[in-house]
Amino acid sequence: MEAIPIAVFWSIAVWTLFRRKQALIYLFFAAMPFGSFAAVPTELTGGLTLTPTPLVAILLIARQLGSVRGLAQALDAALKASGLLLLFLFWLVAGIVTMFMPRFFAGAVEIVPVRAGALADTAMLVPTTQNVSQFVYISISVLTVFSFARLLRARPMRRHALAALCLGAAMTVFTGGLDLASQYLPLQPMLELFRTASYALLTDVEILTSKRVVGLMPEASAFGGLALAFLASLYFFRRAMPPGRLHDRVVPVLMGLLLLLIWLSTSSAAYLGLGLFGAAAAAEWCWRAVAAVRNPLLQRGLASEFWLGAAATCALVLIVIAVPRMLAPMREMFDVMVLQKSTTSSFEERSMWTQVSLHALVATHGLGVGLGGTRASNFAVALTSNAGLLGAAFYFLFVLQTLLMRRAPQGDAEGQALLSAVRWSYLPPFFTSLMIGTTPDFGLFNAFLYGIAMAIGHKGLQSAARRADVRRINDASRHRPSRLVTERSAHASH
Repeated sequence: MEAIPIAVFWSIAVWTLFRRKQALIYLFFAAMPFGSFAAVPTELTGGLTLTPTPLVAILLIARQLGSVRGLAQALDAALKASGLLLLFLFWLVAGIVTMFMPRFFAGAVEIVPVRAGALADTAMLVPTTQNVSQFVYISISVLTVFSFARLLRARPMRRHALAALCLGAAMTVFTGGLDLASQYLPLQPMLELFRTASYALLTDVEILTSKRVVGLMPEASAFGGLALAFLASLYFFRRAMPPGRLHDRVVPVLMGLLLLLIWLSTSSAAYLGLGLFGAAAAAEWCWRAVAAVRNPLLQRGLASEFWLGAAATCALVLIVIAVPRMLAPMREMFDVMVLQKSTTSSFEERSMWTQVSLHALVATHGLGVGLGGTRASNFAVALTSNAGLLGAAFYFLFVLQTLLMRRAPQGDAEGQALLSAVRWSYLPPFFTSLMIGTTPDFGLFNAFLYGIAMAIGHKGLQSAARRADVRRINDASRHRPSRLVTERSAHASH
């Protein structure tokens, strides 16, 4: 029976490969909620799980970078400081560290194995297949950034990407709804067809007699993190969407359903991420009201958002005052999943991962143990302990460059709105990853954000170059008549 969903996936993937380029963008986002589905039988991969999204990313990479022109443009971006040089240097350093450090420090550094039966156990560093697999995952993410940076330079492709975001959010809602309904309907056998990953799957966990919604992801925290990423992206990218049914009706409904599913996931990291999302939304509203007065897309909806937020706050205050018992289950759930989190064995275990990984970084004198060398419960610690201080420095400098230094062409209101959405939507999932991120891979969702920011910034650089060329031509044309007049006067004197 497992062969049926695999055959369906590959049929769709091959079909989209030979369609227009935007078809792969839609499949890329639609595949994200299937994080527990091995699209290639694990018997053929030696136990390595290849989920649909990385495989679609590989097809996208082949489509965009598989030609001489594509490779030339990727190399040009990789060698430009204003392009993707910092990301390329991170990739290069991570590869070198992964090749040499697990062998150089073998048996001398204590780590938490990335794959182990008991994750509370530690071991001594040795080269493993996880070094190869994690480098492959990082390579896919890095090359996906290059692919999106080339693909999304055209405005129609960007609009397809926004619609694909909505499709991915809808699939997340659909899979989460199926998992929720499986408590009451005989859907479990169908869901099990898509839960074939070789790593541990926590799909039947209950908190306060309530089943944690996991969708088709490995665990509730992974599902909550994905739903949070889509929620933040839809909220901020909606401003760049053209008016219509998608902007006015579909996106608000999807955001409401994602919010509900995040709550039902009972993920403490997702709960804190929701708080960060609310803070980012408030800060973004203030920024738009003060600093983005010249962009009509960013000014759209300011008043309605203010009154909607005020009405929601007043309604919540009235409920707390008039019917406090109505919020008792929510308060109890928040208390158990967030306030009491530090007393749980899970918190102690994850804290141990991070502590051991930090000690491994110190023991290697900041060089790192190689990708896949150790597990942490903090993305920044996982990245630094795996890729070393130099690799982490290149990566985070690239992130700062993407969020703070990319600029859209002057007068491109849509590009400015998209870059603003990249900056604000990046923050809640990033801070959430500082609590639950176990591997150094920054992920394919972030690869999309980096790629679209680079595509817009690249276009801005081209526009700036064109404006400089126009200025040079105008200057030359202004000086040319004066020289002609001088030559004519000289000729007349003779």
